[in-house]
Amino acid sequence: MEALRIALTKGRLEKNTLSLLEDMGLDCTELREKGRRLILPIPGTNIEVVLAKAADVITYVEHGVCDLGIVGEDTILESGSSLYELTDLGFGRCRFALAVKKGTSFYEGYRAKTVATKYPNIARNYFEGKSLDVSVIKIEGSVELAPLLGLADGIVDIVETGSTLRENGLEVSDVICEISARVVANMASLKLRKAEIESLVEKMEQEVRKRA
Repeated sequence: MEALRIALTKGRLEKNTLSLLEDMGLDCTELREKGRRLILPIPGTNIEVVLAKAADVITYVEHGVCDLGIVGEDTILESGSSLYELTDLGFGRCRFALAVKKGTSFYEGYRAKTVATKYPNIARNYFEGKSLDVSVIKIEGSVELAPLLGLADGIVDIVETGSTLRENGLEVSDVICEISARVVANMASLKLRKAEIESLVEKMEQEVRKRA
């Protein structure tokens, strides 16, 4: 049988996931010593791990070249993809927030408001849910600059400790939602390899519960 392929977000989620898999008793030596390889087996299993950027994890799972993906919920929400979310892994926790210059209110006054963000879809959906017509500008780099330079009235971004906001004279106005790492599945894979996938996810959930 073909290997069960898991697309894994490189970086912090990769490290946390390897720790989880090792606590489940899986041998992650190949992944720890990957060098420049991007597709790596987990010895003693029928699992292959594909290392990719977060947005590409969604693409690989959606198109069925990977059966499962481990990715932050921020990427899932922004993509709007039709993936089946299987479980919350409990790590990579942070929140989406609307932040403004300290001491100001985003909602005061009658003029049209503008927000800057790396996540335009999440921002639009949030303000549409409030029935507010807000202009959204996409920024790729340090989004905190936008209100400081007068480009935007606020930003929508991921906030962990809030220290970057504070250092730049910004503060959280609204918490939009809490996010964390999730396991997602390709719909066809979930039907064809249901028992295999459910068994793996159940073991992950058992380990997550132990850590709680």
